[in-house]
Amino acid sequence: MSEVMFAGPEGRLEGRYHKSDKEGAPIALILHSEPEFGGNMNDKVTYTLFQSFVALGFSVLRFNFHSVGNPAAASQKDDGSIELTSATAALDWLQMENKDAKICWVAGFSFGAWIGMQLLMRRPEINGFVSVAPPAAFRDFSFLAPCPTSGLILQGEKDERNPENAVAKLIEDLERQRGINVEYKIIPASDHHFTGHLKEVYLKTIEYVTEAMKHKPRKVGKKSSRTAKKLEEANA
Repeated sequence: MSEVMFAGPEGRLEGRYHKSDKEGAPIALILHSEPEFGGNMNDKVTYTLFQSFVALGFSVLRFNFHSVGNPAAASQKDDGSIELTSATAALDWLQMENKDAKICWVAGFSFGAWIGMQLLMRRPEINGFVSVAPPAAFRDFSFLAPCPTSGLILQGEKDERNPENAVAKLIEDLERQRGINVEYKIIPASDHHFTGHLKEVYLKTIEYVTEAMKHKPRKVGKKSSRTAKKLEEANA
């Protein structure tokens, strides 16, 4: 994994990048939760998503939004426009580093899920998404009209910040649309940060993406199993 820097709308952005050793490997962009609530590219859920796509053989980038560590920047705008532009710049960088990639996914946690699903609407080359705890209780998702691609939504049953019933309403709205299939998985007893349940996030992401890319269903390999165990121990 490499430390990288690239140009964003408000200056340079810091990221962590894993380059797959497979020629023409698919790519994935991972987006973190609200910086004003401590979200950053190293938070446990974002890191879990990153490791899921690494285990799947993707080239993967996660990065910090401009407002990480900068409370003044976090309060400048609340409409996500700067973060969306930052995500666009990050995807541009990732595609330039992987010109032969034919498959592109985006995954995000909370605020990052909201930004990621907006990015879907602007970048038709994105083939799929994983949204973890999309903040349907306090963010507007009406822009998904229609949602341009299929994906996975993971939600904690006991999410204290973003109640499950709000996400269930979002799922109802998406299910009325034709031509897409959004798979909805509720993780029992899990809070907003999936405390004690990161392994489920990891494995369900791998399971869904594997099937969505039309590979034969497979069990997680030894390396992936070790990573899942480490995530579980770190969250204990």
